[in-house]
Amino acid sequence: MVKYNFFLKKSSAQAYFMRYFILAVLLACPLMASVSAHADSTMAPENQFHDAAVNKRSVLKIGYENTKLPDNQSMGIIGTTYLIEIGHGFYFGPAAYGAVTGDKGGFFTAGGELAWHYPLISQLELQTGIYAGGGGGGGGRSLWGGGLMLRPHLDLIWNFGIFQAGMTASNVSFPNGGDINSTQIGFVLAREGDFSYVTSDLAGRRLASRGRQGFGVDRAMVTVGSYFPGTGVQKLGGGPSEDHMGYVGARLEQFITPSLYWGFEAAGAASGDSDGYAEFLGTLGVETSIWKDYLTVGSRLALGMGGGGGVSVGGGLLGKLGAYTTFNLSRSTHLSLEGGYAVAPDGDFRAPYGSVNLGFDLDHPFDNDPQGTVDEYEFIFGSEHYFDAVTKDGDKRDIDAVVIKFNRYLGDSIYLTGQAHSAYNGESGSYSVGLVGIGYRSPKFVSVLSAGAEMLAGAAGGASLDTDGGMVVQPMAYLGVQLTKEIGIKLGAGRIISVKGKLDSTVLDMAVSFNFGVSRR
Repeated sequence: MVKYNFFLKKSSAQAYFMRYFILAVLLACPLMASVSAHADSTMAPENQFHDAAVNKRSVLKIGYENTKLPDNQSMGIIGTTYLIEIGHGFYFGPAAYGAVTGDKGGFFTAGGELAWHYPLISQLELQTGIYAGGGGGGGGRSLWGGGLMLRPHLDLIWNFGIFQAGMTASNVSFPNGGDINSTQIGFVLAREGDFSYVTSDLAGRRLASRGRQGFGVDRAMVTVGSYFPGTGVQKLGGGPSEDHMGYVGARLEQFITPSLYWGFEAAGAASGDSDGYAEFLGTLGVETSIWKDYLTVGSRLALGMGGGGGVSVGGGLLGKLGAYTTFNLSRSTHLSLEGGYAVAPDGDFRAPYGSVNLGFDLDHPFDNDPQGTVDEYEFIFGSEHYFDAVTKDGDKRDIDAVVIKFNRYLGDSIYLTGQAHSAYNGESGSYSVGLVGIGYRSPKFVSVLSAGAEMLAGAAGGASLDTDGGMVVQPMAYLGVQLTKEIGIKLGAGRIISVKGKLDSTVLDMAVSFNFGVSRR
């Protein structure tokens, strides 16, 4: 088996190389997108969104492959990737991978992928690229080392019209001190779409709208809930679970019909004794109004991956079935109460759950209004450094984490944010964070500069960091430099503080931002 000895050197030079290698990739790809976007766009009359829009191809990919581990073990992983064309056949976007078979339930990574697509013959296309991200989990810290995961791949994809399918050959490695280096064949399903947007300086204007824009998300939710496994459900190692495990998370959904929708959800443990537990699932649901526009009832099924925090999930496959009632606070703001049951078929985890969800409509796709109001969004990709993060045994270590953020502006200055952070350096490969919060951005000064601040709260855990229960808060301050209408750089500083644990670290953040406008009907 081939080993990458250069990456296995435990030196500060190696750590800095890995950190800035990833950052260089993150900076280069969106800058390419900006140049390509201006080549494809045409500014238009005030009432024409579709003439003012930049239109790019997008691809949502879901794949499965069986990764070989040391000692003749294996781990089945599912990958989800959303790619946007940045020009000349190149694509870039966020991606996540997680375990669903084997005995490493709780393994997750999050990062980004750069890909190149080339048509071959008829409906056959060659797709190649590389994923770089951070993560780990599911036990066996030596498997992931610092957490950096690299996945170069070569795919052959056939276009069947409404979807694409094919085979992927890939290599999965954790070169930053990890033992995994596996080459395998897997399966891929994909669906092409459009990523349409206008520049963010059009925010607040009414423009003609034709179909969904941006990522195509119709509804976003912030979720606070709890599982109630009871003491009869054992954790890994044989001990009993506490009678509850609180969690916080987020959901993103798109409607297929006015009643039927699909989407994704993610959550992490924020109270109880399972800090480090996380889940990522796809969901399919149906709902109907029962009292004019004030009250809605519905039911949904979710299937995906979960684990960590000592929760017994076997290979990681997790299913949920729930029902809910939604109170419509306004046309675009909703409060729902949900109850249901969750099962890990390969593990011991079985639990009823309850949650409170605050929902925000980002679009009304079945509205007949030919015009919409442009809202500003911001997608951010970067790296964050922790100084002296405290572990449960009292040691301290510096950590680097991949950072993915999604901001939605409520006006010129105030925005809501959802974030995912996952370690790729610092012997903390299984450490991950999920945060939601509110932020402020100042008006520009010196032409291209702005300042800002955020107050974040959420769930964190893994890699034995002392986040007792999982609940953390993270205040941040930022300085932004706008390079073009769409692309900027953000430098941030703040602290991440565990509410009950001893983690209390200064953090520095450097990221590239992509600002765009999307019409809301």
